[in-house]
Amino acid sequence: MSPNNHGVIPPRGPEVTERTLTYAGLATFGRVPRLDEVGETDIAVVGVPFDSGVSYRPGARFGGNAIREASRQLRPYNPAQQVYPFHFAQVADAGDITANPHNLHEAVETIESAASELIDSGARLMTLGGDHTIALPLLRAVSRKHGPVALLHFDAHLDTWDTHFGEKYTHGTPFRRAVEEGILDTSALSHVGTRGPIYHQDDLDEDAKLGFGIVTSADVMRRGVDEVVQQLRERIGERPLYISVDIDVLDPSHAPGTGTPEAGGLTSRELLEIIRGLSACHLVSADLVEVAPAYDHAEITAVAASHTAYELVTIMSRQMGPARWSGQRGGS
Repeated sequence: MSPNNHGVIPPRGPEVTERTLTYAGLATFGRVPRLDEVGETDIAVVGVPFDSGVSYRPGARFGGNAIREASRQLRPYNPAQQVYPFHFAQVADAGDITANPHNLHEAVETIESAASELIDSGARLMTLGGDHTIALPLLRAVSRKHGPVALLHFDAHLDTWDTHFGEKYTHGTPFRRAVEEGILDTSALSHVGTRGPIYHQDDLDEDAKLGFGIVTSADVMRRGVDEVVQQLRERIGERPLYISVDIDVLDPSHAPGTGTPEAGGLTSRELLEIIRGLSACHLVSADLVEVAPAYDHAEITAVAASHTAYELVTIMSRQMGPARWSGQRGGS
């Protein structure tokens, strides 16, 4: 591959044509090259096969590879965002982070260290979980570079509880810990898609005290995607943004393969359209968690997750591409 006019080697994208057998070959995300094949990358897709922090159904440790398999159907051009995301910035599959399934605290430290190494290399992260416990170490790594970040959290649940059976690190507690550690910008925190019964009214009161605004799934239905997107964009502003997507934000009819399903969720179309509406935001990294393929033999959940990750990667690619093509890698 020859350099462009600025002396920069163009990104190596997936080798996908109309004659590609989508069901054959190695399953990297979207068929992008492995990190060891390109040496450095602007966007690293990395898996974290860890689900020791769940409180109900396990199985999210298999989510990353299920998403990779489903992503075989992704194609090089994104018509919704009008860009070739894999041509505009280098995207590479960085494999999986090995986190100790028998020691939560060690796992959190390992994830943070591995994520920091990728970020220090100049990459933004698209992380495939795994359960939502992994959001805390990922946010620690991102905030080390960008300072406290805005957070947009798509989920059926708040995930701001204090403990579960006395344990402070679980998939229901990451964002309370993140606020306590000062790694979130508390003027720009939003939940989207929350619904269902909770333990106490105090849960909502405490969540508000942490700084979160809430857009429920019913709000999206009643107000519509465009109005919700406008509200979120105003709240986020120009701050560095981290997006965390728990696939259970979707209704179980759209994502049955998850550990803690709740009725009345978003459609996959609503989720994708909200994310596309945030394309002008300064997205510095993202995660997608809680895909548990054992509960969905039709792979509906993994398909929705792969398209969601594709939209997030596209946003990051659009933002990083111009810097790369002007002769600088876009690692900011």
